[in-house]
Amino acid sequence: MARPRPAPFDKVKTVAENRRARFDYFIEQTYEAGLALTGTEVKSLRFGEGSIAEAYAEVNDTGVWLINANIPEFSHGNRYNHEPKRPRKLLLHEREINKLHGAVAREGMTLVPLSVYFNGRGRAKVELALAKGKKTHDKRDTIKERDWKREQGRLLRDRG
Repeated sequence: MARPRPAPFDKVKTVAENRRARFDYFIEQTYEAGLALTGTEVKSLRFGEGSIAEAYAEVNDTGVWLINANIPEFSHGNRYNHEPKRPRKLLLHEREINKLHGAVAREGMTLVPLSVYFNGRGRAKVELALAKGKKTHDKRDTIKERDWKREQGRLLRDRG
């Protein structure tokens, strides 16, 4: 019998999404992590600006960090503005950090951010995935399956 799936995260407003991640990686497990942000970064995200298309996460001695995520400067931020591509700390429990560190170090997995969103309490969160990279033939299978699903939908719509 299959293990029950955990409840999805409470996403109220999605700011940025990494749509390419599900195509390039096999998603093994997802985590919800808080983001340590400055004031102007939060304001910029609330305006819907930000990109995690080329971002990744890294585990080191000081914790888990979101690298290369682009949150542009806030337009009214004056001298207190932030650096757009600075590394940002991800807030996770110690046992989650240890589990991620073990998976990345021993099993050769990657930490990929899937989306940045605001939860029901207004906190900025990152949906982080523990993933394994796909080979070219796996990507071809994914394309084939996606096309077949699309064709199935067309056939059902035309006949139904």
